[in-house]
Amino acid sequence: MRYRCPLEERLLQKRNSRENLDRFIPNRSAMDFDFAHYMLTQGRKDKENSSRYGKDYRKQLAEAMNMNRTRILAFKNKPPPPVELFPSNFSSLPQDKTANSKPQRHIPQTPETTLDAPHLIDDYYLNLLDWGSSNVIAIALADTVYLWDATDHSTSEAVTFEVEMGPVTSVSWAVDGSHIAVGLDNSEVQLWDSTTKQYLRTLRGCHRSRVGSLAWNNHILTTGGMDGRIVNNDVRIRSHIVNTYRGHEREVCGLKWSASGQQLASGGNDNLLHIWDNRSVAPSQWLHRLEDHTAAVKALAWCPFQRNLLASGGGGNDRCIKFWNTHTGACLNSVDTGSQVCALLWNMNERELLSSHGFTRNQLTLWKYPSMVRIAELTGHTSRVLHMAQSPNGCTVASAAGETLNFWNVFGDPEEVKPAPKEPFAHVNRIR
Repeated sequence: MRYRCPLEERLLQKRNSRENLDRFIPNRSAMDFDFAHYMLTQGRKDKENSSRYGKDYRKQLAEAMNMNRTRILAFKNKPPPPVELFPSNFSSLPQDKTANSKPQRHIPQTPETTLDAPHLIDDYYLNLLDWGSSNVIAIALADTVYLWDATDHSTSEAVTFEVEMGPVTSVSWAVDGSHIAVGLDNSEVQLWDSTTKQYLRTLRGCHRSRVGSLAWNNHILTTGGMDGRIVNNDVRIRSHIVNTYRGHEREVCGLKWSASGQQLASGGNDNLLHIWDNRSVAPSQWLHRLEDHTAAVKALAWCPFQRNLLASGGGGNDRCIKFWNTHTGACLNSVDTGSQVCALLWNMNERELLSSHGFTRNQLTLWKYPSMVRIAELTGHTSRVLHMAQSPNGCTVASAAGETLNFWNVFGDPEEVKPAPKEPFAHVNRIR
């Protein structure tokens, strides 16, 4: 007969009793600690040894039933040690930091050349400076348009207008670099051949007052006037007016065609910026009417490396440069420059934007895009820098202010431009 200790007998009695409805609270003095220690140690070993199957059998069974879960997503063996790409004795050699990075470009703080420009009209809404593809600068000084050849530094007088017609309110080179359009205070626009100094024709009937902005799109010359009208003129035909845009209530002071020639940006003294698309069913209706600026919008620049990206600058009460997605009309960013924004130019080789300003510092500011961190500030002018023009190679910028014309090597040396890949079937008009 098996012997039971007093503690075990007492436990059996409580289990068999149906009247015991409360939990058991042990009495420390009645516990048999020796028996409890035996049951926790030796008793469990005896139970394991009495198992029907051995340890080796249970291990094989676990592997066969895929019960060894600790090996999932684990290395079968130790991972191999990392292989050194370069021997350790090479680590002391100096590294060429410029192998994969461009050296920082030096930006001169003083102009390379300064020319006198007497009688330059101090009017924010006019556009009196342009640099053509033939490397010749056109600048309007009162009633006269002068040409300065940047190749041989020669100066010539293109045309002088009668007092009744002038002063000159805008100039713009055609794409060929030999023909120039001149807007006048009497609402007319004249076309001249710069190589022969010959008058070609006059565009009349476009506006009722002065023509302060011009923009070429191949053979289409777009004019903007003080009357708020924007007119497309086909200079090849007698009846030159082919389309009229009506959206501005006051003077149009900024006009720029996109590189594709499909969208036109216009800014006015009514603080409005319009985007027009000549592919639309109703081309005389604006694609976007943007009202975020709080002053006149003259400075406009299409981005050369990102399609549908336009930069615009506001006047003295606005002082902001804004970036637009012209496909959706969304304002991507707005930066308060602290002063009147007069003109904008993109760097053709780097993601940079140059802005010219009026009161109070009359500076040129170079920005890094898209962070809009100031890279440099050029303070060579004593009056507001109303006009800027870029050389054909993209390196040099001409700025006109007061009675001086300064030339800055702000964009550095141009990089070798790779030819753009041709579109497949570009020579095919249609596929049948």
